[in-house]
Amino acid sequence: MRRSSTLLLSLAVVGGLTAAMPAAASAQGRQDIPQSHPLWANAQAKVADTAPAAKLSFRVYLNQRDNAGAEALAQAVSDPDSKTYRQFLSTDQVRDRFAAGDATVNAVKAWLTGSGFSIGDIPSNRAYVEATGTADQTQNAFGVKLGKYKVKGQTLRAADKNLSVPANLAGDVLGVVGVDQATNLFKPDHATGSGTPSDVAPGPGFRNARPCSAYYGEKVDTTDPAYNGKHLPYAPCGYTPAQLRSAYGVDKVGADGKGTTIAIVDAFASPTIYADASTYAKKNDPQHPLKQSQFSQHIFPANPVLEPPDQCDAAGWYGEETLDVEAAHGLAPGANILYVGGESCEDNALDVALNYVIAGHKADIVSNSYGDTGEDIPADEVKVFNQISLQAVLEGIGVYFSSGDNGDEVARLGTPSPDFSASAPWITAVGGTSIAIGKDGKRIFETGWETSKSSLTNGVYGPAAYTSGSGGGTSRLFTQPFYQKGVVPDALAKKNQTGNTKGRVVPDISAIGDPNTGFLVGQTQTFPDGAYYDQYRIGGTSLASPVFAGIMAVADSFDHFHHGFINPVIYKLTSRTPAISDVKHVDAAVERVDYANSVDASDGLLTSVRTLDYQGLTIHTTPGYDDVTGLGTPNGLLFLLLV
Repeated sequence: MRRSSTLLLSLAVVGGLTAAMPAAASAQGRQDIPQSHPLWANAQAKVADTAPAAKLSFRVYLNQRDNAGAEALAQAVSDPDSKTYRQFLSTDQVRDRFAAGDATVNAVKAWLTGSGFSIGDIPSNRAYVEATGTADQTQNAFGVKLGKYKVKGQTLRAADKNLSVPANLAGDVLGVVGVDQATNLFKPDHATGSGTPSDVAPGPGFRNARPCSAYYGEKVDTTDPAYNGKHLPYAPCGYTPAQLRSAYGVDKVGADGKGTTIAIVDAFASPTIYADASTYAKKNDPQHPLKQSQFSQHIFPANPVLEPPDQCDAAGWYGEETLDVEAAHGLAPGANILYVGGESCEDNALDVALNYVIAGHKADIVSNSYGDTGEDIPADEVKVFNQISLQAVLEGIGVYFSSGDNGDEVARLGTPSPDFSASAPWITAVGGTSIAIGKDGKRIFETGWETSKSSLTNGVYGPAAYTSGSGGGTSRLFTQPFYQKGVVPDALAKKNQTGNTKGRVVPDISAIGDPNTGFLVGQTQTFPDGAYYDQYRIGGTSLASPVFAGIMAVADSFDHFHHGFINPVIYKLTSRTPAISDVKHVDAAVERVDYANSVDASDGLLTSVRTLDYQGLTIHTTPGYDDVTGLGTPNGLLFLLLV
């Protein structure tokens, strides 16, 4: 979805973050929560009222004390030119200095219990108060009417206008997440070997057809017609962990991520995740098994009294979890992996999962491979997410988000946009590349991932059409953060802006993402002859994020400290050292063979050409910083030494 420019201009941007304008006073001593009503929840889109007895759960997030001071301190501890660089705070210090006080928590609880709600969890950082009740109680408490609205093929719950709260609480309430289902539009950012985002397991199985190559260029297609005068190499069957460790130069540095915990946040939890990930390591990386002691999970159980989540597609998230765990372990085989699964795909659940990690400092690195289409996000969610990610910076936790798998989003939105949460300023947005790894494990080349497809039919290649690619572009929500000044070209920073305003540009850095030069994963899937473990090639910035998180875990153990928020460091590195390899456009393509039915050749084969850096978008891979690959990709030992 796309938020209109009128709404975006109603947000005050302070220090690169979006802050709400003062709430408008309403009748009977109440104040509105600004921009808490999604624009798509209008009379034309309404299909039904929400049943008064329907159960729902929401969280009232609380303003932290001294937000300006928290932002200033976050910049100081992450900027290598600061005297307090890497002097991170403990979770107790963050809570005591910035979290809402007990009086605030008790006042909000009293209001909610007085409105008939039951009170749930209050996390250790006092970020929110959770409440559960009926739709009727919610309508009365917030002064709205709840309905069902059609939006982008889904039917979602929302209020008919801005939520309001008692005036005496307005200054304490940061936002309310969960009353509407706007963030149910969040999806995993993975692209399967079929070239389009599709759900693989434990639903219908998927396999890559042969021929394919063990390394880039191993096999060349000389049986099909040449494409633009060239016989092309077959796509790799899927790179292994050892190939990626070698390509990114982390295989012979004497460090493997030991002493660092990588948290992976997704929705739901695959019932076969440890069995699959350990089997995968034994088959493809036997020197680096995934030990039971290295892997743990924290799963938020679904609330049985609530409406079931709409269109959340748990099966797709199972595939996402599998990719994330196997990629992170593959790059950092000595690191501990903590999987945290939200109870649904809504941000009401995903934010809670992320906050669980941050509030208790459960990990040193957090990889998140999901996002929204564009930045049409309720203001409440933006404020809540920024406050959680700001605390991570203060504690020295690095938070990584995939930049998206649909390029500039023009095809889906009609106008260019990066994706949220990758566009937020206190996280590191990881874009995707296409990578050619040779027989010796070294990079032959690496270019931006923006793929087009030309299908071979009756001996003739059809026209090239865009399929998927690294998300990027200039934010309309966030101004240019301090670390991008003087590095990101003004021509990019001023896109989507008015006057001389400069915006946050995505991504920050990149790693392998193209499914046509993708990663081999193993997962239990359901095939026509039963359910069992099998392997397939996959990609997406869902791959790039855990790969880069794994590289940072190796950097942690190599440098003997946890790096925290790395954006200020990596933007300075580009002008001072070759620690980050600039990614440039390369004219290259691969030949792809796919099963028509996704599992075997019984229904025939499909052959196509996939270009690796399609130029038909508004974002392009260029020398220097660009909005496809950001600063570039980590340059092996130099990166580990200097980051």
